[in-house]
Amino acid sequence: MPKQRKRVFRALCLPLALAVILAACGGGSHKTVAKQPRVPSKVAARARAAAAVPVAPLTGLPDPKDVARKRPAITVKINNTDAAVQSGIDQADVVYEEVVEGGITRLAAIFNSQAPDRVGPVRSVRKTDQSIVWPIGGIFAYSGGAAYAIQSIDTAPVTQLDETRAGSMMFRDPDNSRYEPYNLWAHVDQMFKAGGKPIPPPPIFVYRKAGAPAGGTKAVAVSVGFAAGFNTLWTWDTKSGTWLRTAGKYGANDIDAENVRIAPRNVVVMVVKYLGGAGVEQSEAELTGSGPLMVFTDGKEIKGTWSRPDKAKPARLLNSTGGAIRLTPGQTWVELPDVSYPVQVLP
Repeated sequence: MPKQRKRVFRALCLPLALAVILAACGGGSHKTVAKQPRVPSKVAARARAAAAVPVAPLTGLPDPKDVARKRPAITVKINNTDAAVQSGIDQADVVYEEVVEGGITRLAAIFNSQAPDRVGPVRSVRKTDQSIVWPIGGIFAYSGGAAYAIQSIDTAPVTQLDETRAGSMMFRDPDNSRYEPYNLWAHVDQMFKAGGKPIPPPPIFVYRKAGAPAGGTKAVAVSVGFAAGFNTLWTWDTKSGTWLRTAGKYGANDIDAENVRIAPRNVVVMVVKYLGGAGVEQSEAELTGSGPLMVFTDGKEIKGTWSRPDKAKPARLLNSTGGAIRLTPGQTWVELPDVSYPVQVLP
């Protein structure tokens, strides 16, 4: 073999031979230590655990059992006169107060995270309702209505439950303690079996993180001047962190049949125009477009604008700079006064 090729051969073989010898010498006396996984800090573990807790889409509150995200929204039309005491509205995620004929108001209470056994008195549909429920779909429970109002709700993507279709999911007071139409009630807890999509309903609002400031200016109370004696006063209660509702011309505390004071975390005042005029037969709140807005949360008032170019999506609540207004997680009441109604804020 030529000398040059021998030198190349020795140069290649020598390192390989040394590696074999070293491996043979050290293999029996040293064990390979497996790399230990990094143990996360307690802070990081708690953060991940908190992030893993499901959140109810219509309240922003934790939903540890993940109930709300496995069922649709149920909207129930509810009486708002002194003829009957309401049941179940303290458990609604969102409540809309709308103007109907004669200037009186009706409620559209939306349930998802909670499902009370008794809700009502259930009343009839109005033209404004289709625009309220359009973004969330689900189930719409009511007790009939004029032909024009039923034709209106037929356009919305909801499963309808009137007294006929609901069957045993609606009932009348067995002791006849109240007369019709103020004695019809809904078993909301049973109505989820009627179907309804989407599941879960999409969020209507955005919420602040715990400890984040609300912004805005201090507000002690706000009076929403609905007509016909249906004016509503909301007073901030620092101890409970809620807005206490006082309703009607007699200024009575709003307490439901379960002896619970109506006290949501947020009050959203969307000033709207009623097509045909507020309180007129067949009038309808114009809930697309934009208009003046006042949001009351955490003892503060935040002025801005509501904007809803698409009926299929909920209104965006925007502050004076165009940013999203974030609510306090919990129940929200949405007031829909006409542009002609006075709204007075007490600082």
